[in-house]
Formats: sequence, C-alpha cells, structure tokens
Amino acid sequence: MRAFNVSDYLLLHLDMESALPRNRQLYRLLRQAILDRQLSADTRLPSSRDLAGELGISRNTVLYAYEQLLAEGYLEARASSGTFVADTVPDLDGLSGVQAPRKAGGGQVRLSRRGQRLLAQAGAATQQWGAFVPGVPDVSRFPYQIWSDLQRRVWRQPPVSALTYGSGGGYQPLREALAGYLKAARSVDCGAGQIVVTSGIHQSLDLCLRLLSDPGDVVWVEDPCYWGARTLLAASGVEIRPIPLDAEGLCPTPAQMARPPRFIVVTPSHQYPLGMVMSLSRRRMLLEYAQRHGCWIIEDDYDSEFRYNGRPLASLQGMDSCERVLYMGTFSKTMFPGLRLGYLVLPEALAPAFVTGMEELYRSGQAPVQATLAEFIAQGHFNAHVRRMRLLYGGRLELLQHAIASHFEPAEVAVSGGDTGLHLALRLPAGSDDQAVARDALALGVAVRPLSRYYYHAGRAAPGLVLGYACVANEQIAPAFALLARAIRNNRRE
Repeated sequence: MRAFNVSDYLLLHLDMESALPRNRQLYRLLRQAILDRQLSADTRLPSSRDLAGELGISRNTVLYAYEQLLAEGYLEARASSGTFVADTVPDLDGLSGVQAPRKAGGGQVRLSRRGQRLLAQAGAATQQWGAFVPGVPDVSRFPYQIWSDLQRRVWRQPPVSALTYGSGGGYQPLREALAGYLKAARSVDCGAGQIVVTSGIHQSLDLCLRLLSDPGDVVWVEDPCYWGARTLLAASGVEIRPIPLDAEGLCPTPAQMARPPRFIVVTPSHQYPLGMVMSLSRRRMLLEYAQRHGCWIIEDDYDSEFRYNGRPLASLQGMDSCERVLYMGTFSKTMFPGLRLGYLVLPEALAPAFVTGMEELYRSGQAPVQATLAEFIAQGHFNAHVRRMRLLYGGRLELLQHAIASHFEPAEVAVSGGDTGLHLALRLPAGSDDQAVARDALALGVAVRPLSRYYYHAGRAAPGLVLGYACVANEQIAPAFALLARAIRNNRRE
C-alpha cells in the first residue's frame, strides 16, 4: 500500500479561492486526516518550512496549523527530531462487544423508543403566520416603540444581578405585577411569592411533572387536547388517560372516576382545540374530586384574555379553597410568542420547592426582559394592548364566521369555540378526511390543522379543522376561506 503523502493530500484539498483562511483550512485538513487514521501515530510531518514551500504558502500559515494541533494534542514536538502525530487512538482490543466505529449516517442512527414516540406525535408546524394558522397573535400590532423605549431604559444601567443567573423564581417586580394583574383579571388568589416565571406553558408543565410525578403516575387529559401537552406527558413517563369532553368540558365516566389520577390537566377557560368553556358545575365537581382524592389540577388558562361575549368565568385557581390547583399562563398570545415568558402560580406550600427546582433544572435568567415586561404591565400598556387586540380579534372572528356561512349551510358544518380565544373549530361531515383537506389547503397557500390529530385515539377522532384568525388581515379572510372551502368540497365524501 502506498504511504500517505501529506503534501499531496494537502495540495489536493487546499482551496486557494475559499473565503476560509488557509491556516484554518490546513488545520482542519490535518486534523481530519489524523481522526480518519490516514495519518497514523508516530508519523513524522514535514518541517513547516518544507511544507510551506511545497504548498506555495507562507511558513506562518503552516506554523499556525501545527501550533493549534500541538495545543489540542493531535501532534507532539520531539526535540531535535521534528513534529510527529501523537498516539491518541484508544486501545479497545481488550474490551468485549466493541464494534468498529461507524459514521452517523446511512440509516444507522436509531432514536430511543421515547424519542421515536415523541417524533411520531410531533405537532409543531413550520408555518407560523397567515391564514389560518391557529394560536398565533397578530404580532404586527404590538406596540414596538413603547417596548423599545422601556427596554432601553432598563439597559441604560442594569444592575449586576440582572446580567447573571436568575434566582428566586423570577424578577421580583414582575412577580408582583403579575400577582396584581391576575387577581384583577382572572380572580387568581396569590401573592408574588407563589409565582415562578418560566419560559412558557411547556416549561411550566415540565416543572410540575418533574417535581410532583413518579413514573407510572396517572394523568387525565382532555381528549382532544393540545398536542404540546400530550407530547410532554408522554415523554415524562406518566400513564395518560384521555377523558372525553361534552358541552360543559371534561366529562369523566363513573368508571374513570373510580380510579383517581395523580394529575388532571385542563383548559377550562377555552378548551383547546374545541373551544368550549367549562361550566361552573363541572369546575366545582373537579375541585371537590381533587380535594377528596388528593389529585393535582394543572390549569392551563388558555386564551382567557380574549372573550367576546360576556364576562369570563373566574379561574379554577380562584375557586380553589384546598390548594390543589397549579395555574399556568403565558404571554405568547397576549404579546408575542418570541418573548418566551410564562408563569406558574403554585399553592403556597409548594412554592419554595418549585423555586429551587426551577433554578436547579433550568437556571433561569432573562432579567432585563422580565424587567421590561414588569414596567410594561405596571404602566398600563399591557392592559391597553389586550383591550385593543380583543376588539381587533373579535372583528376578525365575525368576518371568518360570515365567510363560513357564505359557503356552507349549518347542516353541512358545525362551528365551536367562537366566544373566546384566537381560533375556532370547524366540524366536517362524518367520514371526511380532514388531513387530506389540510394538505390540499396548504397547496393552495392556506394553513389549517386537522382536528383529528388532536385526539389521543385515532378511532375516536371527529373530522374537522382548527382555524386561527388572529394573524390574518381582515381583507384576506374571505378569499383565504374561499380557497379552504374548495379544498373541503374536493375531499367531500358523498
């Protein structure tokens, strides 16, 4: 076998026209040759002067590459002898069951069973704007200038504590502002010390599961439910029991109630995705059941700020006299999703453990952003923005409802969830293929989510579409729905 020639190898692969500096190219090429065992241990490299002459480059370029490889342990300098490839190949000959190294490619990479389940149930979409993407607010209407002015003020002279790791469950003025807002707007009974600031609903739910669940614990979830919650629960090792819904919300059967769960995860203010609001009697039943059996209720107060008909019911947490409710909220819908800030309101006895758990697991931070948000709330900008957006979204909801009525008779489709939130559910006739409708609509430039994907068991799924209207300009709603109506009719089964 012909001996490996360093100069020939480098002449072949060195790109004199590349934007990458030649010294970095040389370093990478030599390192890869060593890792690929083309340059074996104890191989003597040409002197820097000789190699530079053969390659037609400066000696300093070669010296840089050699010195970097020496510093990283790939090469070693031997006095009066030169520069040699270091012996860094691991000796695995004596170990049983050792296979030859393989590259991660060609279908040889295998995820864990948990990873495979997570990807099989993935619901995150690449398109996050336009007709009719659900759950996305109109970020173009956010008061950027006010936010920018507040942020500049915060950054003008931030304290050292704002630039290091966070502690204590979040920026204290933000927790105080949140406590005041939640008491007034949602009847949440809490103090600032019961609030932990998180990155959103996903992190809040994950923290609850990590601190309060053990593998095999039973969790009730609404069926259908938010795909992100279902994915987190499945990845945490708990046993998921899907509970059906009726017009009043979560509706467990007597047989299900005979086996109390560890957790009950609900969206009572605006069920996702069907949109119903849990009745007062059903709320009271859940609270009494949780008290009697020691269950934890995880309340996701989804879209509660945007109610268009009547005043919203108080939160479950505000009705809870036995401290069995963990209340989650987020600013993704009221402000903008990229903010990545949410909050978790805890029973007083749990708060210290959750503060410690938050810092131990996630190392919180973003104090300057939290400080800006605290000022945004305290100065009244948050409430004013929510009021403006409620009017805007209410008008868009009416336009979408009118568009639906202009294309379909009430006997053809059913609409639910039109009183609250940023989306509605459009039920399709039995036997419709909502996933095919969604694919055809996307080809026409309209993004919708098939309702059947939100059900835990495909056999129980009802066909339909989840339509978001918040991030669709008024003038685009009617023409976009006309395209969607075409996709629905093209997939109708007679």
